[in-house]
Amino acid sequence: MTIKILVTGGTFDKEYMELTGDLIFKNTHIYEMLKLARCKLDAKIRTLMMIDSLEMTEYHRAIILEKCRNSKEDKIIITHGTDTMTKTAKMLGEIIKDKTIVFTGALVPYAFGSSDGLFNLGSALAFVQALPKGVYIVMNGKYFNYDNVRKNATTGEFEEINI
Repeated sequence: MTIKILVTGGTFDKEYMELTGDLIFKNTHIYEMLKLARCKLDAKIRTLMMIDSLEMTEYHRAIILEKCRNSKEDKIIITHGTDTMTKTAKMLGEIIKDKTIVFTGALVPYAFGSSDGLFNLGSALAFVQALPKGVYIVMNGKYFNYDNVRKNATTGEFEEINI
């Protein structure tokens, strides 16, 4: 079984630019994270874009949709910024029914060392193998159906809408 990992950017892959104090994108950290985790799964990684999810447009979402629809793999992980993750997940969830797609991200950049990203990626790798076909968000050890989740603006945590 091969798992496709589609990289879109988000806090997951941001780095600190010391001279300006800005958070910027260089390259994805996924390869390093999989190596650090000693991951033995067959994973194909494809960087689609490196953007903050607040800058994501319908054009970007259409690219993600196309890559998922055309993927021969039926188990897909998408790294995505948490601010609009639910919006992209909803779009895919309403269209794609024949694959298991898991969105994940981080609230703290992996490059900072204290990130939740490594744990979230590991959780996504486990859940994508175990969950039935559908679209999910996986954060902080929990999975959520795409149509029953929101990011709590006060706590920064993902939670079910209807419990």
